[in-house]
Amino acid sequence: MKKTMNTLLRLLLIPVLLFSTFAGIPAKANAETDLGLHVDAAILIDADSGKILYEQNADTSLGIASMTKMMTEYLLLDAIDAGTVKWDQEYHVTDYTYRMSQNRALSNVPLRRDGTYTIRELYEAMAIYSANAATVGIAETIAGTEAEFLKLMNKKAEKLGLKDYKFVNSTGLNNADLFGMHPAGTGPEDENVMPAKSVAKLAYHLLKDHPNVLETSKITEKTFREGTDDRIEMRNWNLMLPGLSQQYQGVDGLKTGTTNFAGHCFTGTAERNGTRLISVVMKAVDAKGQESKKARFDETAKLLNYGFSQFSKQEIIPAKYTFKDQKTVKVTKGKEKKVAIAVKEPVSFMMKSSDKDLYKPKLVLDKKSLEAEVKKDTVVGKVVIERSEGTDYGFIDGKELTADVITTEAVERASGISLFFQGIGNFFGNLWGGISDFVGGLF
Repeated sequence: MKKTMNTLLRLLLIPVLLFSTFAGIPAKANAETDLGLHVDAAILIDADSGKILYEQNADTSLGIASMTKMMTEYLLLDAIDAGTVKWDQEYHVTDYTYRMSQNRALSNVPLRRDGTYTIRELYEAMAIYSANAATVGIAETIAGTEAEFLKLMNKKAEKLGLKDYKFVNSTGLNNADLFGMHPAGTGPEDENVMPAKSVAKLAYHLLKDHPNVLETSKITEKTFREGTDDRIEMRNWNLMLPGLSQQYQGVDGLKTGTTNFAGHCFTGTAERNGTRLISVVMKAVDAKGQESKKARFDETAKLLNYGFSQFSKQEIIPAKYTFKDQKTVKVTKGKEKKVAIAVKEPVSFMMKSSDKDLYKPKLVLDKKSLEAEVKKDTVVGKVVIERSEGTDYGFIDGKELTADVITTEAVERASGISLFFQGIGNFFGNLWGGISDFVGGLF
């Protein structure tokens, strides 16, 4: 009998032991994603909302090389929109840009010492071929000198909320390549730096403010100065574009970058089925740890594959959503004593389908009561979306997952006689409450 009891006890303990064993193993869904990227830093965001889908060492400042030119493009397109610079405006070559343009070891289109070039020609050379002298020519056109242009770059970076950046020239070259003509106030071997997160934010706002930049960045090849002795074939360094060796469906931008200091970098963007993603990889290497131009595209493909295959836009909160524990807000001096409230707009963003149940709404009221007259659609607070477990990277602009909570109906102010009787009722109600508390205290 005793042996039988011991056997039963052991059998009963098996489920307990199994539960305690597996309870100590974290769920696979909660594990941090590892894409196996061979990069010093990377980030992936939704180009529509700015939702960060993945990041790796994205807050560390690193060399950005010619990804710098996205800022120069931004400032030029701002100037075009403002009318301070025209596409057909002519640029007269300076000694600085002439000398730089003759260095074919750098990415360049050759400029004549006595030549003139339209801003559109220089822009296309910069955006397609990453031409450095053409970039400086644009900077000089906008600000007079590259040193003055740096001030505009810094001002724009501050306005966009970029962090931990340092600009020392308009091109992304190392200042050592500028023949001693680097901008005043910068070091002879300085180079532009920025975290991947700031690079992504720059690209995000560039596409928001100037989506037409993609019309040029997607050009795979174009002839500079066609029909002249200076003609040169400009082949886009972005080999992920259609028809090129690393082509990837949907890619139409944005900017490569390479220096000894920065390594091989790339800010890419692709659109599929109405979803556009922005990716950044910095100092990419191959699987053996060797520097490779191809590696930046291989690592970008990993990011984009992850984004397009694992994420979709999900609605977390529908419009007119109501809260079980707080369907109304108190109203004073009104014909009604309360007013119904609900979420104004739906809340949707890119996420993994398996993560939808991890996001929960939290009501934050700014006003616990309202005084009549209360109008419909009066904002009384907000709903904050919180993730119950795992990592949420937030948004590239640092905003919260929120939506306004509003009144769904109006409440008229009570008449004078009604307010009078309400006042009497409140007086005696408060008086009786005070007496009850006093009597209760005696006993």
